[in-house]
Amino acid sequence: MNSITYQKNGEYQIPNLSITSPEKSLGKYGRMRKAYLQEHRTALFNSMLLSEKLYPHLLEIDQTANRRLTQIMTDLQKTQTPPDKMTQQMEWVGYMNSLKAQAEEMILTELIYS
Repeated sequence: MNSITYQKNGEYQIPNLSITSPEKSLGKYGRMRKAYLQEHRTALFNSMLLSEKLYPHLLEIDQTANRRLTQIMTDLQKTQTPPDKMTQQMEWVGYMNSLKAQAEEMILTELIYS
């Protein structure tokens, strides 16, 4: 077990606590998960933060969500025929944006808000 050291501040002894800084920055889905935990699951957020499990959890959620987004997008493209990209550029962009919105909605319910 880790030994805790203290520093005296007046008549109080305050523990010397520090949190390690993350090496990688979080992406969109990691930040969304963090915001969700802070607002709706405060006890879990604080517990994970103090045990230093929060950042690895957020990083894993971010990586999983990005992989899942790619997978869902390819699956949706197989089931729905896209317009021709060369002749109907605006329709193709709208089609891709629609697929991404569908995929993100699935990711939010599966990973972020669970």
